[in-house]
Amino acid sequence: MDAPPPGPWQTATVEEITEETRTAKSFRLGLARATPHLAGQHFVVRLTAPDGYTASRSYSVASAPDESATAIEITVERLEDGEVSSYLHDVVVPGDRLEVRGPIGGWFVWRGDTPAMLIGGGSGIVPLMAMLRLARLLGRCDLVSLVVSARAPGDLYYARELPGPETKVVYTRETPSIWPRPPGRLNEDDLRDVVVSNATIYVCGSASFADHATNLLAKLGVLSGQIRVERFGPTS
Repeated sequence: MDAPPPGPWQTATVEEITEETRTAKSFRLGLARATPHLAGQHFVVRLTAPDGYTASRSYSVASAPDESATAIEITVERLEDGEVSSYLHDVVVPGDRLEVRGPIGGWFVWRGDTPAMLIGGGSGIVPLMAMLRLARLLGRCDLVSLVVSARAPGDLYYARELPGPETKVVYTRETPSIWPRPPGRLNEDDLRDVVVSNATIYVCGSASFADHATNLLAKLGVLSGQIRVERFGPTS
């Protein structure tokens, strides 16, 4: 079944703000009406200045799908000179209202009923976190495996929630004091033991990370038709 088209713009109330890393915050947004989404979809956030000027950016939903959901969670990385991200980080507080529209996207989605391998780099973990949360909510962690790459422990999104037998963290520059893998770029060995022949593989991250990950998968014999890629560029 295809994903439904996005609904009209609606007002969302900021209910909670959580600091994920030094440069990333999660925003729980209460919606004006129940708006179901699929894991992997995104919403557009629009800001309107008093003079009528508007700026909008797309942000993946990190929360698990819920048919009766009246709230979503997005995670936003603050970028230097970022028009929207800096406003969300530096100005917005709980109780503020934002305009949102969504959910959007129908290809990079997981419905929670088929095997899935998730590979994320940096902020690319956000839509994959919605998939992991859905699997845990349904009690179907046997269907998913998640490999996430981060520069250092302080750069890992959802650090308190992420650990589990179905997840693996690869640090590229700095690791915790006791860690089974030395720092280094994602490699074939990191993926070999979690590749499942009948799984759909979701890769999300920067263009360079996505290309590197798909090249590794090709070397492991994964067919291109199994792979779905979403490349994250800077979202100001």
